Amino acid sequence: MNLQALNVRDAESKWGALGADLARALDALTARHKLSVAQGDVLLLYGSWYVTHTGLLGLARRNRCVGIHVAPARQFCRPAASQWTFKATVFRSRSCRGFVGYGDADPSNVSPLVRGAEMRVAETRAVNRALRKAYGIGICSVEELGASPGNRPLRAERKGPCPAEPSNGNNGHHPLRERLCSLIDEHQLDAVLVKRFAADYCGASELRLATREKVEEFVQHLAESAATDRDSLLAQLNGYAEKQAGAA
Repeated sequence: MNLQALNVRDAESKWGALGADLARALDALTARHKLSVAQGDVLLLYGSWYVTHTGLLGLARRNRCVGIHVAPARQFCRPAASQWTFKATVFRSRSCRGFVGYGDADPSNVSPLVRGAEMRVAETRAVNRALRKAYGIGICSVEELGASPGNRPLRAERKGPCPAEPSNGNNGHHPLRERLCSLIDEHQLDAVLVKRFAADYCGASELRLATREKVEEFVQHLAESAATDRDSLLAQLNGYAEKQAGAA
């Protein structure tokens, strides 16, 4: 099965029937840029396709991008207010003069899940914009989206139940559980593996035995990792799957 057929199959298994327009758009993205649904290169969010940071970096690697220079645009930065702007320049070849993109982030335009990581979000957005210009990607990247109420992906099928709340003082923990579940859905993570990772991170034999403070710290860590380095996060989660397979 070729990549275009695989992408349609994988997309429909995640989001249901695509319809003719969405299927054609996905075919075009696949044919031109070799983006993969299974590898998380593209996502279907509220009826439109969005490319991911992972997908853009893969595209740059396949096209032998020679470098990406990123630096803060200091005149637009206010660290005390968590307001950051970065400038990224992508060099497709040694003779390329560079494709420039800017990315900004502050508490008003990032998800509550990544509050405190505005600098890294701004850097990622700048790199994404520069890569989209360099390689002619006409669709927005998911990391560039703001935090308006409408900016939530269609719910993907969750792999496993949402991790349980800690049992220590369980009253009032529902918002924390919702944040964790939302993060798992948004980044299409395996809930069972996230639960094991969380227990290790919190130093508890089971997540339900962890303190609220440690779970809050873990949720923030997971949000930052998913937003800024999803590949490393997935590799870390896959390590728990390998441990389970080795113990079987």
